[in-house]
Amino acid sequence: MRQAREWISRFKDFPVSLTRELVKLSFSRSSGPGGQNVNKVNTKATARCAVKSSWIPLWAHTALRASRYYVKSTDTIVISSMEHRSQAENVEECLTKLRGLIQSCASASLKTETSQAQKERVEMLKQAAGDRRRKEKNYRSARKRSRKGDWE
Repeated sequence: MRQAREWISRFKDFPVSLTRELVKLSFSRSSGPGGQNVNKVNTKATARCAVKSSWIPLWAHTALRASRYYVKSTDTIVISSMEHRSQAENVEECLTKLRGLIQSCASASLKTETSQAQKERVEMLKQAAGDRRRKEKNYRSARKRSRKGDWE
C-alpha cells in the first residue's frame, strides 16, 4: 500500500511531455465551433494508450478496464477531445483527461487507513449502542415484571 501511495504521489508530478511519448496521438477533423476552420484543419485529438503499458500500475488495470474509455477489442484506453479550436490545446486536454483517469483508477483500489480518532469514535458509538440496548431491555423487563403481580 505504501508503494502504491508513493507511485501516485510521483505520478502527480509526471511531466506531460514524457506522457506524449507514451501514448499514440492521432488527429482528425472535428465538429463544433470554428466556422470554416473545422472543415480545413485536423484539430480533434485522440490519445490511445495500452492498458498493459509498463508505466501504468498493475493494480489500476481492473478499474481502467471498467472505465467508459476502455476499448475491449484492442485492450486500450481511448480519449478524445475536440473542445478547443487548436490542436495543441486538444492534445493537452486529452493528456489531462488520461492523467486524471489513471490517477483515479490507481487510487480507487487503495484502502485508506483508519485514523486513531475515527477508531475511538466508532468504539464510543458501539458503547453507546450497547448502553441503549441494555436500557431498553431493562425497561421491558420491568414492564413485564409489573404485569406479573396483577394476575395472581
